[in-house]
Amino acid sequence: MREHDKIFTGSIVALITPFRNGAVDEEAVSRLTEMHAAAGTNAIVVSGTTGESPTLSAEERLRLIAIVREAGHGRVRVIAGTGTNDTRKTIEASKAAEAAGAEALLVVTPYYNKPTQEGLLAHYRALADAVTIPICLYSVPGRTGVALAPETVAQLAEHPRIGALKEAGGTVDRVSQVLELCDLTVLSGDDPLTLPMMAVGAKGVVSVTANIVPKENADLVRAAAQGQAETARALHYRLYPLCRALFLESNPVPVKAAMEMLGWISGELRLPLTPISAGNREKVRAALEAFGLLPKPRRGG
Repeated sequence: MREHDKIFTGSIVALITPFRNGAVDEEAVSRLTEMHAAAGTNAIVVSGTTGESPTLSAEERLRLIAIVREAGHGRVRVIAGTGTNDTRKTIEASKAAEAAGAEALLVVTPYYNKPTQEGLLAHYRALADAVTIPICLYSVPGRTGVALAPETVAQLAEHPRIGALKEAGGTVDRVSQVLELCDLTVLSGDDPLTLPMMAVGAKGVVSVTANIVPKENADLVRAAAQGQAETARALHYRLYPLCRALFLESNPVPVKAAMEMLGWISGELRLPLTPISAGNREKVRAALEAFGLLPKPRRGG
């Protein structure tokens, strides 16, 4: 198995960034890392979308890498989200993350500028030439306004440091299109589609839901990878209502609300994100109760 395959395989959590009184809650980061190491999470993505990366300073991003490395003690791999909409800044952030100990990079397509496919090729090739650790491409057109075409992915897959694609375009068909053209590792970027995507060749997931149920998420990915269809399907339907609840509003608003309800973090967000609405908060709470993570309220006298 190639080194790329090892790090870009299995249940990978897109870790939230816990805040307390406006600062990163370092104790909570350590505690969450320990939970993931014990639960079988394969790798942790820090400073990704779920980690509110646009609001993190360069110093905070590097500190997150250091905390997870220290708390993980080699039991979980560390992947840093370093994508921006400026190639030079992306290279600078990626080099800094590599120097800080990140073992791989998750790099979203440049947002807002809406580059052409030629621009995307040039962007990722420039980055891949500038670092020595593996890169996972990240296509999420709903957030960035541009998608990596399967043909573009196939061309980028020829670079030795481009090892995977996180596919968050909302369709299983995209996975099939990519794998028809190349053998690049594909990871689901949509929690509800993990099992369907793995059924056509994806090797795992970069998961929001794993923030709350890391063991169950890892069990699903493992069962799917080992061809245990009935077990994987049962886990899919057990996780599915929770997955849906965690995307009632923009990620990571619902998952942070859920983790606050569980008593794990403060629930703080950084503007422009604001707390979950009262109605959706109750739906998230109901999903946690149905899963057995919170006690159901008693009815009657």
